[in-house]
Amino acid sequence: MSYLIKSGTIITASETYNADILIENEKIKRIETQIEAVDAIVVDASGKLIMPGGVDPHTHFDLPMFDTVSSDDHYTGHKAAAFGGTTTVMDFVPLDRATLSESVEAWTDKAAPKAAIDYSFHMNITRLDQKILEEIASLPDVGITSVKVFMAYNDRLRLQDGDIFKVMLTARENGMLSMLHAENGDVIDILVEIALQSGHTSPEWHARTRPAWGAVDATLRGAALAAQADASLYIVHMNAAGEVDQLAYARQKDLPVMGETCPQYLFFTEEHLKRPDGSKWICSPPMRSRKDNERLWHGLSDGTIQTIGTDHCPFFFNGTKPITYEGEKIAIPGKELGRDDFTKIPNGLPTVGDRLPIIWSYGVNTGILTPNQFVALTSTNPAKIFGIYPRKGTILPGSDADIVVWNPDRKIVYGVDYAHHRTDYNLFEGWELVGFPEKVFLRGTLIVDGDQWLGNSGMGKFLHRQPHAQTL
Repeated sequence: MSYLIKSGTIITASETYNADILIENEKIKRIETQIEAVDAIVVDASGKLIMPGGVDPHTHFDLPMFDTVSSDDHYTGHKAAAFGGTTTVMDFVPLDRATLSESVEAWTDKAAPKAAIDYSFHMNITRLDQKILEEIASLPDVGITSVKVFMAYNDRLRLQDGDIFKVMLTARENGMLSMLHAENGDVIDILVEIALQSGHTSPEWHARTRPAWGAVDATLRGAALAAQADASLYIVHMNAAGEVDQLAYARQKDLPVMGETCPQYLFFTEEHLKRPDGSKWICSPPMRSRKDNERLWHGLSDGTIQTIGTDHCPFFFNGTKPITYEGEKIAIPGKELGRDDFTKIPNGLPTVGDRLPIIWSYGVNTGILTPNQFVALTSTNPAKIFGIYPRKGTILPGSDADIVVWNPDRKIVYGVDYAHHRTDYNLFEGWELVGFPEKVFLRGTLIVDGDQWLGNSGMGKFLHRQPHAQTL
């Protein structure tokens, strides 16, 4: 089926111009003024903006945690992403089998039948021996060119600095990108023990036991390790002002270090965890302060930070009460599991569908970001960094026809009904938005038309990425 999108304003990371777009065979065929195509379905985009589908580099679907599982799987989470204008997501493969290849195979078997948009994987390296180290080199053969390491979660996910350094060396040798969760696991464990011994069990103690200085320290250590390994590094979910300062320092020294932040760290603070429903805001790393919010915004505006992901990992606020999803009742144990102990609250938030509408309304409409920066941060930059550009992340002849027709004038009061996450709450409930996706195309197929879902499970394709991607 061919589509002709006429009379819209095209916005890319570098240009804004008026033109028509002809879509054929999943690709953008032509971009010109006054295209005529007799057999194409015409979409009148007068007064609308045309942008590439969003690329979310950081998501978690169907992730086991604390005797439950994140409430969005690779269908429901992909559907929510699409309604928010995102057409590509990147998920993380847990190292929960004997080998990397077995872990990838198991995660692929879980994701592929459900995928509703295009997707790719990063590989978590949460234990290390010589066999695993050697196996990292084989990951590009299956299309995975990024590995994630942790400086937190002792005895579960964390690697010591020496092992992180080994992973970085191996990643560099094979044209891969290392990703880092930057917190100080030793400090966290000590502070958690002290808090529990003192009877502090409410949600705000999740933030108080994971201080910002630990993130700052870990970010600098990560950059220093990358410098010594001569390896590129991507700091995930940056949340503290000091992290941005350390990233700026590393980049001033010409180190190939890049950063990502997420919507939650731009808008919320530790104060939200003190609310009666404070567990809704529990994620790791935690919320910080208003000054941290402001520094992160500035880091996006001045180019210090390269991407906005989500770290989407939703849980029910009250998993004892079912919601209706696609006509069926569903309830999944959630944050009520830690009602009396913050260490038992599942860590994660529903945000994959919120990212573009929220950032547009409160980043672009406020003048903090330009529309071109918005496209760069939410689509083009992650596509370049993770090796899928120009197939994804831009509007060019030959690129996949992942296109969002955006209505810049649509006003809505946002919340759980618009977000389509499979959970019982939304962090941005009641927020007034101006600007929202109107139509969303995935490789030339219309999957979102207003409030109507036209996609289906299994239509998403795995993106086999190539090594030696760009460092921005």
